[in-house]
Amino acid sequence: MESKHMSAFALYQNLKPDQPPPAKKPPMQAEVKKKKKKDNAAFKLKVKVQAKAERKKMRKKLHKPSQKEENQKEVPHNQVTVECVSAEPLETLLADLAKVNNSRERASKLFQWLITPIPDKMFFREIWEKKPIFVQRKNPDYYKGLFSTAELDRIFREEDVQYGVNLDVTSYTNGKRETHNPPGRVLPYTAWDFYESGCSLRMLNPQAFSSTVWNVLSILQEQFGSMAGANIYLTPPGTQGFAPHYDDIEAFVVQLEGKKHWRVYSPRSDDEVLPVLSSPNFDQADIGKPILDVVVEAGDLIYFPRGFIHQGNCLPDAHSLHITISSYQKNSWGDLLQKLVPAALEVAMEEDVEFRRGLPLDYLTYMGVQNSDKEDPRRAKFFSRIDNLMKRLTNYAPLDAAVDQKAKDFIHDCLPPTLTPDELVTSVKGAPTRWEGGQVKDVGVHITTQTQIRILRAQCARLCNDGDAVHLYYTTDNSRVYHKEQLKSFEIKPEYTDTVEFLIHSYPGFVTVGSLPCESAQDRIALAELLFEKGIIHTAEPL
Repeated sequence: MESKHMSAFALYQNLKPDQPPPAKKPPMQAEVKKKKKKDNAAFKLKVKVQAKAERKKMRKKLHKPSQKEENQKEVPHNQVTVECVSAEPLETLLADLAKVNNSRERASKLFQWLITPIPDKMFFREIWEKKPIFVQRKNPDYYKGLFSTAELDRIFREEDVQYGVNLDVTSYTNGKRETHNPPGRVLPYTAWDFYESGCSLRMLNPQAFSSTVWNVLSILQEQFGSMAGANIYLTPPGTQGFAPHYDDIEAFVVQLEGKKHWRVYSPRSDDEVLPVLSSPNFDQADIGKPILDVVVEAGDLIYFPRGFIHQGNCLPDAHSLHITISSYQKNSWGDLLQKLVPAALEVAMEEDVEFRRGLPLDYLTYMGVQNSDKEDPRRAKFFSRIDNLMKRLTNYAPLDAAVDQKAKDFIHDCLPPTLTPDELVTSVKGAPTRWEGGQVKDVGVHITTQTQIRILRAQCARLCNDGDAVHLYYTTDNSRVYHKEQLKSFEIKPEYTDTVEFLIHSYPGFVTVGSLPCESAQDRIALAELLFEKGIIHTAEPL
């Protein structure tokens, strides 16, 4: 009897009940959906609802929205259409950017290329975190060279790509979203069989496999002052890979090949504006009418802020390949306050007796959820007391220390810098030390007081006070895989802290080792050699 070929997708469907659960994604991987836990306990639900109502009541008393805030509540979407925007090839653009002396300026120029023709200042003033925008360029080659389906195929063949870690196989049919990841390594035989069966392929960290994507993201992270991540989405014609949802990141959808029909919807309530977490999947009946309904073709761009529900489906006549560049996950005022307030409270309790005074003897009889409906004057007095303490708390807030904690998170999240040709030959990675003729040659660096040095990137290092010691945190030894390495740092001797600050603040200028504010020439050279070995500085000329 002739055996019948069974596709990878069909095989997966038959074996699915026995497969292990998909591997967990990194906690901050951009666009990985986090499902909110449902709590069916009636009492807990009552606590949440009543606490929320209490907070809203207090907010009305303490804060009346300004006219400016009122005007910002509803901002209409926009669309920019330009006829055949011409652009130099991405390879040429990146080569030109490598000649730019300042990494901040480099990031600004690359971001401007991403959103052209919208001026970057206008974008951040009128669009960022406020509304989606569609840029239609009518130039399918605008983003050519960033990534391609051929590159994805190369990665499948040459790299160690794992299902559930680096690649998701997904589908969305008849209102049901499914993930079809088998265990193990991705091979072209099975991956393309899934695609032919109508499944979408999502690569979660293309920067680990594509040097171009790595280069682009490592530059853009200095524009945002926040991790820049990316996912690649390949969708077969006439299919949809994901249910409607919103994300907890600012999303730049860059169409690379084919076309896709996109619909974007406003946040359903104030609670979903700029959300802390991504949403679960929504039913079509939950989301209302789209405010943006467009077909995005190669060379086009859609931006939408976190909290805007979106879905994209392929038209019957073309596949779609796009990369979503993302940033600003967990980078809000609230995220900063989560680090600041506990530290402020610790200081306040040490230094201010008002925070150490005992609670009223009978406060349990009139405060708490079970007493929240009582009309008791003691409740108003209690709220007033808390309000006064919260105002006093600001006097003890170690703001710079809290910002440094956020900076350490950023340093850990960052991709390592992609070195330009000039940086390579003037940094430790291009040092001439080698094995030649049966022996080691050019061992050690040859730094003198006349050597000119500077920090490799504007944001590649951060000096932080960690209690009794000062550490220098840096990105140059980070991995292209998110948090594969531990946060990198080393202790800076107290006598060297001014020197490191001097170097950081001198960027983008070069300074001579002899000009470093150290006590002796020996100290200056020793510190420069240490920073050079860590890849944190490079020299004006090859050593």
